[in-house]
Amino acid sequence: MLEVGNGGMSLAEHRAHFSLWCLLASPLLAGNDIRSMTPEIRGLLTNKAVVAVNQDPLGKQARKIRDDGDFEVWAKPLQGGEWAVGLLNRGREAHEVGVAWLEIGMSASASPSVRDLWSGAELGAVKSVFSPIVPSHDIVLVRVTPGQ
Repeated sequence: MLEVGNGGMSLAEHRAHFSLWCLLASPLLAGNDIRSMTPEIRGLLTNKAVVAVNQDPLGKQARKIRDDGDFEVWAKPLQGGEWAVGLLNRGREAHEVGVAWLEIGMSASASPSVRDLWSGAELGAVKSVFSPIVPSHDIVLVRVTPGQ
């Protein structure tokens, strides 16, 4: 059961928890009282772009492609050759967490289009390496679309 919306976690931790469940194609069973959830929690659980990662027809789970202690990189292949990539920071401070496209099977010089799934922001073409600053106990979840 998802713990999103139950006490004891920050909004960032709820976002990271939900993102990992979506990357892992886990069943999305809300474990909170939906009658009294906050608008922020409702926004997390009903983010269509994030839920689409969970429900992708290819049906593949993400795999951890790198574990650098408090910093992890997860990647999930999606239908149509796209990828969902999660950059997780379990540390106490914001930190740069990066992924080289080569790590997910793209060319080292690839410039895929990247979209932040939580903010909806189109980040444009990103050449070779994507390395945002990830807040403490949070995740950056992106959809990566290879160039045509």
